[in-house]
Amino acid sequence: MAGQGRFGRTAGRRRGAALVLTALVLAGSLLTGGCADGPRRDTTAQEVQRTLDARAAAVLRHDEAGYLAALDPSARQLAAVGRAEFANLAEVPLGSWEYRVTHARSSGGRATADAELRYRLDGYDTSPVTAERRLELAERDGRWYITADRPGHGGGQQLWQQGDVEVVRGTRSLVLGVGQPSARLEQMAAEADRAVPAVSAAWAGAWAGRVVVMVPASLEAMGRLLGAPAAEYRGIAAVTTGRAGPPGKGDGPLPADRVTVNPEAYGLLGDLGRRVVLTHETAHVATRAHTSASTPLWLSEGFADWAAYRGTGGDLRQAAPELRRAVLGGDVPAALPTDADFRFGGDARVLGRAYEGGRLACELIADRWGEDRLRAFYRAVGASEARDGAVESALDEVLGTSPERFTADWREYMGERLG
Repeated sequence: MAGQGRFGRTAGRRRGAALVLTALVLAGSLLTGGCADGPRRDTTAQEVQRTLDARAAAVLRHDEAGYLAALDPSARQLAAVGRAEFANLAEVPLGSWEYRVTHARSSGGRATADAELRYRLDGYDTSPVTAERRLELAERDGRWYITADRPGHGGGQQLWQQGDVEVVRGTRSLVLGVGQPSARLEQMAAEADRAVPAVSAAWAGAWAGRVVVMVPASLEAMGRLLGAPAAEYRGIAAVTTGRAGPPGKGDGPLPADRVTVNPEAYGLLGDLGRRVVLTHETAHVATRAHTSASTPLWLSEGFADWAAYRGTGGDLRQAAPELRRAVLGGDVPAALPTDADFRFGGDARVLGRAYEGGRLACELIADRWGEDRLRAFYRAVGASEARDGAVESALDEVLGTSPERFTADWREYMGERLG
C-alpha cells in the first residue's frame, strides 16, 4: 500500500490554539482623530460587514448578480473568478453561509479586513466549517467593494475555488469532488457508508454518524486545500481536518470535520486499504470531541488504526511491516512513539513504526483490559486539563498501571504479535 501503509491522520490540530471567533467591532471601538469636537468613529468594520452580509444572502438564494455585486466593478478578472466560483457551488447543499469581520482598517479609500467564512452543509454539519479570509476593498460612492479575496494566514483554498464541484450523497456520507470520475466518487460514498457503522461499533459513543469527504483533482490540489506543501502529503491517502477539544471547553460547538482524500495515493490501494483509510479517518471524526491537546498522537492515531482494522481479520504482521522488521532485527522500540515521529514529510520508516506502534498500544489495552476500558482511557486522556500527566493519570485511574509497566507490557506484546 502507498506510503508504507500509512493512511492519514488528523491534520492541523497541533498548529495552535483553538480558533477565536471575535465579535464585530462595535461602534466607537476604533477611534481616529481629526474632528475638532471630539474623536470620529471608524465604522469600516460595520460597513464591510454589510457588504459581506449582502454577499452571503446572495449565495443562499442562488443569486449570481447579488454575489458579484460585492466585487469592485472595475475588477474584471476578479468578477470572472467570482462568476466561476459561484457556478462551482451550484450542487453544494448549503445550509448556511455567513461572514464575520474580525478586524478592519482603512486609509484613503482603501481597506483591508480579516473575516471568517462560516458555512454549513445541510443535513451533514451540525456546526459550521470556518475558513479565514483576508480581503482588500475599495470605497466607491460611500460603499466598500471587494478587490481581492484570499485565504487568511495559514489557510487554504476552498474546493469550489478549484473547479466544478460534483456531489454524491451516500446513506451516511456526502462526497464532494472536483475533476474526478463520477464512478470513483460513488465508490468512495459506498466505502464511507460502510465506515460509519464500523466506527460506531468501535467507538460505542455518541457522534453525528455522518462523514463528509472531499476529493480534489490531484495531490497538488490537496495541498492547496490544506494550505500546506503538497509534498507533505505524498503517500498519505487521506487526512481529517477539524478542531479538537473536549465538550464544554473552547468558545462554542466544534467546527465540522472534513476528510480530504489524496486521489493519487488512494487510487493505488486495494479493497482493504480503501476500507481502512476511510474507517480510520471516520474514527477521527467520531472521536473529535474527546480528542484534545492532552491526547498524544500515538493514542489518537493508534485508536483510529485500531478501529479501522477491527473486525477485518487481517494479519497484523502484514499490516505492521516496519515495526515487524524492527522487532525481527532486535530493535524493539524502547518507548511509545512521540508526536514528532508522526511528522508528515519525514522518514517514512519512522512514520510507519509510529502508526503501527500506536495501534499495537491500543490493541494491547483492548486485549488485556477490554474495549470498554480502551474507550474510557481515550476519553480520560482527552478530558485532562493539561498534557503533562494526562496519560499517566489515565493509566493509573482507568487501567491500574504505570507508564513504566505499560511500556514494558507494550514491548513484550510487540514481540508476541510480530515475532
